[in-house]
Amino acid sequence: MEMASSREPWLLENGNLKGLSKEIRHGRTAHNMSSSSLRKKSDLTLVSKVPCRKLRQFLGNLQEVILGTKLSVLFPAIPLAIVADCYGFARPWVFALSLLGLTPLAERVSFLTEQIAYYTGPTVGGLLNATCGNATELIIAIFALSQRKIDVVKYSLLGSVLSNMLLVLGTSLFCGGIANLRLEQKFDRRQADVNSLLLLLALLCHSLPMLFRMSGASDAVTVDPILQLSRASSIVMLIAYLSYLVFQLFTHRQLFEAQEESDNDENGGGGEEEPVIGFWSGFIWLVGMTAVISLLSEYVVQTIEDASDSWGISVSFISIILLPIVGNAAEHAGAIIFAFKNKLDISLGVALGSATQISMFVVPLCVITAWIMGIKMDLNFNLLETGSLALSIIVVAFALQDGTSHYMKGLVLLLLYIVIGACFFVSKTPQNQLSTINSGTKAAIDTIFRA
Repeated sequence: MEMASSREPWLLENGNLKGLSKEIRHGRTAHNMSSSSLRKKSDLTLVSKVPCRKLRQFLGNLQEVILGTKLSVLFPAIPLAIVADCYGFARPWVFALSLLGLTPLAERVSFLTEQIAYYTGPTVGGLLNATCGNATELIIAIFALSQRKIDVVKYSLLGSVLSNMLLVLGTSLFCGGIANLRLEQKFDRRQADVNSLLLLLALLCHSLPMLFRMSGASDAVTVDPILQLSRASSIVMLIAYLSYLVFQLFTHRQLFEAQEESDNDENGGGGEEEPVIGFWSGFIWLVGMTAVISLLSEYVVQTIEDASDSWGISVSFISIILLPIVGNAAEHAGAIIFAFKNKLDISLGVALGSATQISMFVVPLCVITAWIMGIKMDLNFNLLETGSLALSIIVVAFALQDGTSHYMKGLVLLLLYIVIGACFFVSKTPQNQLSTINSGTKAAIDTIFRA
């Protein structure tokens, strides 16, 4: 009775939850399992001695949410970013502090969605995870859209896809191969095949507007058809992503549960799990975390050009390389930790699952949102960016085709990411010259074909 009473304030808000069945645990995704590797158990002994029930409940939730992660040391960056903005500190400092503050928030959003999923069941939990899995990228993109920084939107989303496919997956395969040199690393190729097909569909939707523009007579003739094609393609991509959710959560759920079931068997049958905070507490914390992410995202969007000028590097490099690396550091670290443990299905689920979600959900959603806001955003990511995406998807598809892994595959993916990063690092194209260069490129191609 003493143990139950010490936990009841934050565990029993929604009734007596003694444990979770295997069915409810199926609501967890690779994102949740990856982020869980960075969590630490909270010692609630001192909190349980607080006499006031409401205060005890609040302190328990505070300790679980704020101190229940190994990234809690980065939380001070959040108030520092706010203070730096309010008191007029140098804009690059605001940018850097905001970026650091987003790192633990992204991991905590994953934690809170998992806690809510314990109460809602596997289906609603899976949909919630799918929606909030890349909340940071989506919020940054929406704020950039509101300020009509379309190139920042495209660069940041492209960078997230490339970092997941090449940096996260490459590091996972490389580290997993080095740590398990004498073991043959295998993974379920069926899940990777589904993600590769969706990424190829996204690549087609990105390539057609670019090819359409290159083959057109002039910008005045092609701009409206390209915009219409992009919006139609975005609707198709969203339909494909919804079909993927049905595939993942209903018809072929077993493909995405195999790794978790094997983990439970390894742990002696898989004991029942319990939530550490109540449903309404989790919901309120999730809303609060999302609001803070929105604030820091606004700081990032407002100060990215100032950071670019101060540091002497292009906006494209910051958006494609730095933003995804820092913003998703928690998720990336979790994927690498599971690769060390020879659990590649989780690492693949994080890397390819996140890349698929951004390509098939976040990008088309931004196009539709821009349409609603009266902003002309298309799926033409320009030749260099689309070419980098195409080669990355093809290399990843080839690397995963046989269902086995070794460190050489990871090394090749990492080297490919380094080369692409170097390409955008040396690219010093100012934002206001992008449209001029695109027009000049198309005019040169037209001249060659007419000759």
